[in-house]
Amino acid sequence: MVAVAEVARPHGVTGEVRLRVYNLESDLLLGRPPIVLRLPDGSRRPDRLTSVRRVEGAMLARLDSARDRTAVEALRGAVVEVPRSALGEPGDGEVYHCDLEGCAVRAGVALVGRVARVASYPTCDALVVQRPDGGTIEVPLTDAFVARIDVVGELIELSSLPE
Repeated sequence: MVAVAEVARPHGVTGEVRLRVYNLESDLLLGRPPIVLRLPDGSRRPDRLTSVRRVEGAMLARLDSARDRTAVEALRGAVVEVPRSALGEPGDGEVYHCDLEGCAVRAGVALVGRVARVASYPTCDALVVQRPDGGTIEVPLTDAFVARIDVVGELIELSSLPE
């Protein structure tokens, strides 16, 4: 399952929910794929999007399980997840952040660590790499640092390390 949005807050009194979508350019949720809600307590439950529409900076949706403002309020902070298969295949030269998580990161023959997550910053995305000693390092996801990404082989080769 891949996290694609969060329940931000109720919208109105009839059960509509404002979703903070991680990729505002994506049309994925407009197609109403199967979803799972990861609730703030860590539990998960399947749900269904009954309607979805774009608004400035977010999406508004109705969930099968939340039919009024009180029910939506209880979902505040829940994460909306979709099956990885719903994403389709990335374009040439593109990768999904979720496919990078868990990849080994090497600089030459030395193991730097494994990708714990990808952080998004205004200037670029960065690999957050969990080092074998327990520390972390952030590596900008740019050609200056990343020489090759092999998603199938779960390997990222670096051309250099950040200082």
